[in-house]
Amino acid sequence: MSATLSIAEVAERTGLSKDTLRWYESEGLIPSVRRDASGYRAYDDAVVRMIELVIRLRRTGMPVRDAKAFVAMARQGAATHGRRLALLREHRQRVLAHLAEVEGDLHAIDSKIDHYVDLISQGRDCADQVVTDLEILSQQRSSR
Repeated sequence: MSATLSIAEVAERTGLSKDTLRWYESEGLIPSVRRDASGYRAYDDAVVRMIELVIRLRRTGMPVRDAKAFVAMARQGAATHGRRLALLREHRQRVLAHLAEVEGDLHAIDSKIDHYVDLISQGRDCADQVVTDLEILSQQRSSR
């Protein structure tokens, strides 16, 4: 992207509202956005990439204060590469721990789905008794 984007274009591209983009800027979650000759925000490629990164960091649970710290370090240049790397590695470990937890939760859900598939296919209730009532069997097989 060589041309700049308006706030509306960045909002559409990122899924953030214009108000959220303004708030991100005022809170230091993204670098300051330059203004065009008319005073409107003009987002360049570097700022848009930072917004997209901040969205990912926040979506994966990075606290606002850490995301702000990352952006502040980025403004300071290459001297902060090591600190930014450390911050991202720490966050990565938290994300991996959360993924493991979610995978365990997904496994439990899959097991429960398998349990109900088995009960329905065998025509049994939760006490593992055969269901003989045709109305209950019909309802058992219904997803509504």
